[in-house]
Amino acid sequence: MRVVVQRTKQASVVVDEKIVGQIEFGFMLLVGITHEDTEADVDFLAEKIVNLRVFEDEAGKMNLSLLDVGGQILSISQFTLYGDCRKGRRPNFMNAAKPEIAERLYHLLNEKFREKGVKVETGIFGAMMDVQLLNHGPVTLIVESK
Repeated sequence: MRVVVQRTKQASVVVDEKIVGQIEFGFMLLVGITHEDTEADVDFLAEKIVNLRVFEDEAGKMNLSLLDVGGQILSISQFTLYGDCRKGRRPNFMNAAKPEIAERLYHLLNEKFREKGVKVETGIFGAMMDVQLLNHGPVTLIVESK
């Protein structure tokens, strides 16, 4: 699994001109899933992401986690994270998991975040989405399970 983690002051996702997910403060995640991913990858990433120390403490150091600051998550499925652009001009998405596999693992990841006490909003899996965020810092990380 590959997740782009963006620290945000606010983020939202719109489908068919309607807001379907919105958060104030925390992480906006773009979640990509590949063929070899399993529930173990989901567990690893859920634990890693909620405990990333990228929020400032009272001294201004990135020393606090999402759990420490009571942040929220806006989670967006993003198969294009596994696009291969090395050949030609059109990305090859053969490394992205089939939708039926990816959707199950994507929903499981979001449920793992909720089990850890994090409020999670999502887009709609497979839909055309418009995502907006105010990237705070900016802080953007790529977290992978492999």
